[in-house]
Formats: sequence, structure tokens, C-alpha cells
Amino acid sequence: MFQSLSTKLTGILDKIRNRGALTEADVNAALREVRIALLEADVALPVVKQFIESVREKAIGQDIIKSISPGQMVVKIVHDHLQEMLGQETEKLNLAAVPPAVILMVGLQGSGKTTSSGKLAKYITDHHKKKVLLASLDIYRPAAQQQLETLGQQLSVATVPIVASEKPLEITKRALQLAKAQGIDVLILDTAGRLHIDEGLMEEVTAVKNLANPVETFLVADAMTGQDAVTIAKEFNEKVGITGIILTRLDGDARGGAALSMRAVTGRPIKFMGMGEKLDQLELFQPERIAGRILDMGDIVSLVERAASVVDQDEAERMAKKMQKGTFDLDDMVKQIEGMMKMGGMSGLLGMLPGVSRVKDQLDKAGMDDSILKRQIAIIRSMTKKERKDPKLLNGSRRKRIASGSGVQVQDVNRLIKQFEQMQQMMKKFGKMGQKGMMRNGLKGLLGR
Repeated sequence: MFQSLSTKLTGILDKIRNRGALTEADVNAALREVRIALLEADVALPVVKQFIESVREKAIGQDIIKSISPGQMVVKIVHDHLQEMLGQETEKLNLAAVPPAVILMVGLQGSGKTTSSGKLAKYITDHHKKKVLLASLDIYRPAAQQQLETLGQQLSVATVPIVASEKPLEITKRALQLAKAQGIDVLILDTAGRLHIDEGLMEEVTAVKNLANPVETFLVADAMTGQDAVTIAKEFNEKVGITGIILTRLDGDARGGAALSMRAVTGRPIKFMGMGEKLDQLELFQPERIAGRILDMGDIVSLVERAASVVDQDEAERMAKKMQKGTFDLDDMVKQIEGMMKMGGMSGLLGMLPGVSRVKDQLDKAGMDDSILKRQIAIIRSMTKKERKDPKLLNGSRRKRIASGSGVQVQDVNRLIKQFEQMQQMMKKFGKMGQKGMMRNGLKGLLGR
């Protein structure tokens, strides 16, 4: 997410960040580069112009130029205006209505509406503890209704039964009646899309909206389409009226122009972002944290929140005891790696750490990506149960067999075993020191220095 834009902006701002003195010419030169970076990232031209002028107005003031750290002040101004462009505050989901609160999902075909409907149902179930009903109004795309029904089954969320030849308005009426009869808290209506915006699509969506009276009308837009996503958002907002945006495939959008433009162009907030294919990969869009990620300041708060949502407390305590006793084995290592994968993998975790864009090239050369984690899991799963419990059994012939079974080189197996032994030694040292010893000696004691 935002990798390309983040690298460029960080490079530009690094030139002035630690400068002892800045002239107006220095600021203007940096802003020219920022302007190019934003345009290359597919940010809409009017948005870029407004952004640059707002930053310039504050950055060339005498208080900034003559301050103790003018470079740092300029970086802060850019950060604050990025956040303003994305939205000053996190806009939360509105469910304030007499049940059922209706959420209408609109957008073009292929934008990810149906998957996002399932993800939103899971989000509401998990975070708001509400009873959700899903209804597909897409009678045009083959198997669209069956797709939503399958998602409902996977999530244990109720779906409106499919009735052949029923029209979207008829399905909406039946869904509303069913939701009231079953005491449903939230009804999500997944509307049909088209390959492009046309009059028929807008009339149908408007008719459904007038009947259902939704508390939220979400435009689902694919971030990978860049400027097209912004144009689509503008048209839907003008012709139908939306309350918010769900950006899908934001994890694959290195440029980020759609995210940076949509709020400014439509005046409507981005409320959620899709960060992967799994049904739990829908996150609240939080402008301050996103601005921090773009400027390579990291997002430790989101990292901690993601860990808390993924890690099972009982399992974590059990693992901690094994570590203290020095009985941590390769099966435990697999669980640790799988936990990392659930949290977004190597790329997802690194993207939340400050300063990562500065070492991105080195990480790429070292092959630091999710393929390493998958390869490590494959190596461990190619071992027998006894070998996983007692790695000392792994002689040369066994390592050769494991390498062949997992499709890697013997050197890869050796590297994993060495990494495991280093982890085990560190954990044994931690166990001997105990909690009081750790508090007294800290990291210095753990590393034996």
C-alpha cells in the first residue's frame, strides 16, 4: 500500500528533514518534487494543486524558516495536510436506526461489492455484535446470488433465500419483511453492477435506495483503477448520493492516488479499506495512521491492534511458558510463523514499522517477503513428528530428505535450523534470568553483553 508514493515522498522530505536552515527556494524546490510524486501516484490534478498551495502557504512563513528545525516543521505540515486530504477523523460505521439498519452496497461490476458485503457482515458481527442478514439484488451476473449465499454460509450469517425470476425491488421488499420478522439488526443489500455507469444502473440503485431508506450507502471502488475510481465515485455521489466509500485492493495499490483523491473530490469519507482476499481483511480507514504510513512514520498502533485481534490469549500464555522452560520446538515455530501470516505477512508487518522505506532496496535484495515464511513452513512440515520435537535428530541424510520433500535446497534447511537454535538459546537465557532478571538487566542481559 502506497509503496511507490511513500518511497518518493520520504526521499524528497529526507533532503530537508535535518537541514539547519531552509530558504523559500528550498521549500519551493521540494514542493515541485512533491507535486510530481503526487501526480505520478494518480492523485487528481485539482487535489494536487490545492495540496501544494496549502502546504506552501504555511511552509514559507517566517516562523517556519526561522524555527530551530525548519525541515522537521515542513515534514509535519505535509503530514497534517495529507491527513486533512484523507479526512481529519476516522469516520465510523453508522448503525443508528430502528432495526433493521439498512446498508446499501453500490458500485461497478468487478469492484468487489459481493466480497465486501461478506467482509462487512463479518466486521459488524465481530465488532458490533449485531445480527446481520445479507441479500443479493444482483439478478444479472451469473451465480452472483449463489456467491453471496456461499459467503453467508462460510460466515454463519443468514442470507435471504433465492427466488427465481424475482426483480431487485421485490427482493428488497422481501428482505425488509424477513429482517423485521427475524429481529435482524443490520440488513446488507448487495446491488447489481455494470461494466460502466449507465442510466439503467442509476435508476435501479435509486429505486432500491428510496424503498430501503438505508443509513449507509457505500460505494465499493477498486483502488487499482486509480483516476477511474475517483471519476466513478464522483458520478455515484452526484446521481445516487453515497455516505461513504469502501476501497478494495488497497493492499495492491503502490501509488495510492485513489485514496488521496476521493475524499477531496466527493466530500464523502473513505470508511473502510479491503486489505486482502480473506473475509477478515477489512479495516477501518484511519486518516492519521494512513498519513503516517505514507510518510514512513509507521503505524505501531494498528500493528498492536492487529496482533491483539489475531493472537489467542491462552495460546500466547502457553507459548510464553514453553519459552521460559526452554521447551520451544519446531511445531511452536510454525505457529509463530502462521501468526505472522495472519497479521498480514512480512510485507504487511514491515509496512507498519517506521523507516522501512529507507531500507526497502536492501530488504528486496535479501528476499524479505512472504515467500520466506511459506518456505519455512514447508520445510518444517516435511519433517517427522519426532524431528519437529527434537531437531538434534536432523543429520545430513535427514536434512537432504527434508529439502527434497519441501522443494528447497539443503542450505535452506540448514539456515532454518540455525535460526531455530538461535531462538531457542535466547529463550533459554530468558528462562534462566526470569522476569525480575529481565527487568533488571533488560536487553543487554538477554544478549549476554
